[in-house]
Amino acid sequence: HVQLVESGGGSAQTGGSLRLSCVFSGYSVSSGCVGWFRQAPGTDYRGIAVIGEDGSTEYAEPVKGRFTITKDNPKNTLHLEMNSLQPEDSAMYYCAVDHVASRCLMYDYQYWGQGTQVTVS
Repeated sequence: HVQLVESGGGSAQTGGSLRLSCVFSGYSVSSGCVGWFRQAPGTDYRGIAVIGEDGSTEYAEPVKGRFTITKDNPKNTLHLEMNSLQPEDSAMYYCAVDHVASRCLMYDYQYWGQGTQVTVS
């Protein structure tokens, strides 16, 4: 049974920082493609950062240079460091796993966490 549990969301001021974490159980964070998505009210899910088995990363354009995705394999945890936060970063943030893809893209992920809310004002 795969379970992903996010934490670290909250409120931040414009220009501030937050660090999100996602603890994996039933699945190794070192395998497959793992990533972060977000959904603002009234919008679709958007992939923002993914990391592959080899540590290669991809970022969506709006967060490039501000967000960093990392994984802690011994702790089976995925992180998202968010800096220079802007009001448009406000959303529910989700971690997710794609265990079948040969290339890490930002869609068609199979397992999802429940999300953590980020509000920037």
